[in-house]
Amino acid sequence: MRSKLKIIIPVVLLVALGGVYKFVIAKPGPVEKSKVDGTVYVLPKEFLVNLSAGRFAKLGVGLVLSHADHSIADALANKEAVKPPEGFGPLPQEAVVRDIVTDTLTDRTDKDLIDRVGRERLKKRIIDAITAKTDVRVRDVLFTDVAVQ
Repeated sequence: MRSKLKIIIPVVLLVALGGVYKFVIAKPGPVEKSKVDGTVYVLPKEFLVNLSAGRFAKLGVGLVLSHADHSIADALANKEAVKPPEGFGPLPQEAVVRDIVTDTLTDRTDKDLIDRVGRERLKKRIIDAITAKTDVRVRDVLFTDVAVQ
């Protein structure tokens, strides 16, 4: 029996020390940083805008909202809030955001939406206008679908 104790006690001590090290002493591994910094909110209703030269574009738009912007979560949590019109989501200032997107895109050339550099320029203008005219904290604008005709 003593010979078994001589083996069991060191094994138990090693396991206990390993557990203490793993859960108390050891530093946690690096936390993987999120690739998208914020909450993605896709505006539920597509945009249909007139472009220059009699052309038009149909596109979906999403916003990457700052983590500090709790307006959507607050709107969803407030069950007494007025339900938005059909095709609109819970973003409190969504109508203003939609107006900004429409104004920014209307009468642009088709090349502005087809060309990557042109799209990035339009996104920057939309971000600047949303920041200036609303309380929505937007980090990025996403064109989820784009069709130009």
